[in-house]
Amino acid sequence: MIKTSILNFTLEELKEDFKIKGIKQYRAKQVFNWIYRNGILEFTNMNNLPNNLIKGLKKNYKITSIELDKKLISEDGTLKYLWKTEDNELLESVFLPYEEDSRYSICVSSQIGCSLGCKFCATGIDGLKRDLSTGEIVEQVLQIQVDVSHREFKIPQITNIVFMGMGEPFLNYDNVMKAVQILNSRKAFNIAKRKITISTAGVVDKIIRVAESEEQLGLAISLNAPNDQLRDKLMPINKKYNIKKIMKAVDYYIQKTNRRVSFEYVLMKGINDKEVHLFQLISLLKNKLVHLNLIPLNPVSELNISRPSQEVIDHFQKKLRENNITVTIRKEKGTNIKAACGQLRSSHKNGGS
Repeated sequence: MIKTSILNFTLEELKEDFKIKGIKQYRAKQVFNWIYRNGILEFTNMNNLPNNLIKGLKKNYKITSIELDKKLISEDGTLKYLWKTEDNELLESVFLPYEEDSRYSICVSSQIGCSLGCKFCATGIDGLKRDLSTGEIVEQVLQIQVDVSHREFKIPQITNIVFMGMGEPFLNYDNVMKAVQILNSRKAFNIAKRKITISTAGVVDKIIRVAESEEQLGLAISLNAPNDQLRDKLMPINKKYNIKKIMKAVDYYIQKTNRRVSFEYVLMKGINDKEVHLFQLISLLKNKLVHLNLIPLNPVSELNISRPSQEVIDHFQKKLRENNITVTIRKEKGTNIKAACGQLRSSHKNGGS
């Protein structure tokens, strides 16, 4: 018998499913509390449930669908988790502690692999295997929260979620948005929507859909080139959703939500770091409610691309600021364990990453 993942359900959905199975609905809240308030991942450890209910739950449901295959620890405190799914696929997620700000972020994956084939990213090398279920997305956060908790569950507590792991979140829209609902729920993780950011390569119709839902989510656009000719080469999705279409959708998003949009620009030596690119980037973003993250390329052994000099990186930042564009250079974390931007990959040949 195929068991259903409890983590696929919102609390209201679980109550309804329990009702169909003849289980009293208040039991759903008890199960939710055990999982999301106490970090209990085994039905047998839910000690206020009767034995016959525990037997029924074990027969019909499961809590975990992914298991830890490997955990890598960076010298800066970053943790990279390699998970194995029930169908023997691999996915990665990353814990990013910023203890000085009492901020603890998780970079989650939304797909196994990626179909977009961006030329500077490791994730797309092996193509797309499949979408992750809502439960598999939620479970990345749950299992990491259990792992990093010290004296008791949720100490420290996960404060931020970024959908910047493997895959394009907006190509798995329904599962991602339902996971957001669970992550945000007071009965589950209670993470504010403004602290949940979805990064997209520019799936315009979904940017518009999120804008119209007026969800207070963070939106990040992976730009990486300031003109269509270059972006076509670096990011094939640009041939469908070009920069003009993306900027129009971004303007609509800002108008509907009044929220600032982040842009990500991976700086690559000799590719998108020339003065003409800087000028075009300024023209594109000036006088908009945006923030630019400059990301010096993180090394990927299979790709023959390197980062520019620090002088070039600083020059980009200086000129952007002179044009009143809010800009930061992405703080590098987890590079030595291949947990930084663009380095996540589902297949780990010869012993992995």
